[in-house]
Amino acid sequence: MGFSDSMNGMSTFGTLFIAIVFIIVISTFIFVIGKSITTWSKNNNSPKLTVPAHIVTKRTETSGGAGDSSANTWYYVTFEVQSGDRMELPLRGHEFGQLAEGDKGLLTFQGTRYINFERKIEPRTS
Repeated sequence: MGFSDSMNGMSTFGTLFIAIVFIIVISTFIFVIGKSITTWSKNNNSPKLTVPAHIVTKRTETSGGAGDSSANTWYYVTFEVQSGDRMELPLRGHEFGQLAEGDKGLLTFQGTRYINFERKIEPRTS
């Protein structure tokens, strides 16, 4: 086995490795797109519901921001409905900022899609 035979083996391995990585990347991309379309379709086929709820907690998730890349922030609010069930829904930043833990009101949602939260102010008792 000479030097050129060894190089051909390495070349074949390199080509195979690149092909496998390419297939994994494309498969992941297709899976993520498919999952997003499935969630979007499921939400569109769900009824819009408006239910009494209160805000249990709020949280953010941030990624990126190192070096030259910009940071991305996702906003989530956990609502509890009268039955005691809880659901965490993603919101936009400006909606997130207008809500506070403990707020009570009417939550409107469709599947896993947040639509609106109308705060109800309770009268003070003295």
